[in-house]
Amino acid sequence: LWRMPLLRLDVGRIFAGLVGSSEQNMRRAIQMAETVAPCVLWIDEIEKGLAGVQSSGMADAGVTARIFATLNTWMQEKTKPVFVVATANDISQLPPELLRKGRFDEIFFVDLPAESERREVFEIHLRRRNRDPKSFDLERLAKDSDGFSGAEIEQAIVAALYVAFEHNRDITTEDVSTAVKETV
Repeated sequence: LWRMPLLRLDVGRIFAGLVGSSEQNMRRAIQMAETVAPCVLWIDEIEKGLAGVQSSGMADAGVTARIFATLNTWMQEKTKPVFVVATANDISQLPPELLRKGRFDEIFFVDLPAESERREVFEIHLRRRNRDPKSFDLERLAKDSDGFSGAEIEQAIVAALYVAFEHNRDITTEDVSTAVKETV
């Protein structure tokens, strides 16, 4: 939508075994984003990548703390048009200094999809698998999947496709509904 490159920063791949390599990898990743700018830099599950920042000096000779400091300083002082977006399942695990204005300007909570949104998610994933959503009872599936995330809905469709394939027929609403009900 923004007509900009989307770069994904995998914090786990920043860490390396040689002394100083992790810090160099972080600086290289930042340099790459700035070279591509304007762009969007996406840090997925940031709390996992920066887990242990507080105990870093005792656990990893301070590597995580230095990686965090480099990222934090760059986010505060960057001059290139790199829009940083991060996802987190538990922001309480993030150091508060990362969340202040000037680094991340806004924090949004994205809840599980409502019934109408689940209906749309079913439509999207059925279409993605070359199935006509109109041939499914999407209202029933949306009701059956209360509390499901989009990924769980997608996997219910995948599971239903396996069942239908095993029986040498096309997928049905009943297959998807059963997969939803069997999801733990």
